Amino acid sequence: MRLGFVSAILPDLSLKEVVEFAAESGYGSVEVMCWPKGKAERRYAGVTHIDVNGFTRSDAEQINGLCGPLGVTISGLGYYPNPLAPDETEAQVYVEHIKAVILAAEQLGVPVVNTFIGRDWTRSLDENWPRFLRTWKPLIAFAEDHGVKIGIENCPMLFTGDEWPGGKNLARSPAIWRRMFEEIPSPNFGLNYDPSHLIWQQMDYLAPLREFKDRLHHVHAKDARIDTHRLDQVGVLAHPNEYHTPKLPGMGDVDWGKFFSTLTDTAYSGPVAVEVEDRAYEGSLELRKASLLQSLAYLRQYLTVDL
Repeated sequence: MRLGFVSAILPDLSLKEVVEFAAESGYGSVEVMCWPKGKAERRYAGVTHIDVNGFTRSDAEQINGLCGPLGVTISGLGYYPNPLAPDETEAQVYVEHIKAVILAAEQLGVPVVNTFIGRDWTRSLDENWPRFLRTWKPLIAFAEDHGVKIGIENCPMLFTGDEWPGGKNLARSPAIWRRMFEEIPSPNFGLNYDPSHLIWQQMDYLAPLREFKDRLHHVHAKDARIDTHRLDQVGVLAHPNEYHTPKLPGMGDVDWGKFFSTLTDTAYSGPVAVEVEDRAYEGSLELRKASLLQSLAYLRQYLTVDL
């Protein structure tokens, strides 16, 4: 496995500065954010370390020429919109940008594009399903044609009032993943697995590693702490941000020893990217850098080779 981080936490830095920081810190890879340039829609969105619009072979050679000598690989390209947004014109913009990210990944030789399935949060799972198939069957076929895997992060995107009641990402649970992969069986279609989202849903975060071992295209290392006293007051039907807090690895409720023990049993040998969404470390660039250094120091005990 190769330990890296998600570049979204360093929006202040250029790609060159991000890669140099990774190399100096001891990280072996970076998941690079590829949002379209413009205003961010939410926290951690809108970060553009690679602009894929009009991306050329020359751009790819320049980026690979930057990363290679520093010993840092790009573990995946990241773009996390809502391709099933209720406004189909809006959703199509997201779909077209996902295609542009796939094309950039192909030129860079990056194996994975990480994203969300999306969802119309006002409709049920079954009501969303025909649209899911209509959107994602051709997208996965497009990725296959260009030799790129798709890693779907399992974040429900169900944290605030504007995402209620269904959330903005269908792919939140093993039952749904099973159905997704049965109907789109392509081996290029898989998961960007984040255990923290199962923690706050109060689900087993280890068993899916075994069942979906052939679908693990990328892994996020993020922790979450359940505030049980608050949960006792508001209940599971409250907005999840009322009773859980994203934390750095080792500062929440994920048992990382058990996690990596299970992950190694599956023979997973892909990237593990630290994703920082811990508000305690967001106050300055130095704190955000410190969060990555702290996460590296903690996770290193589980990854002794090929960092």
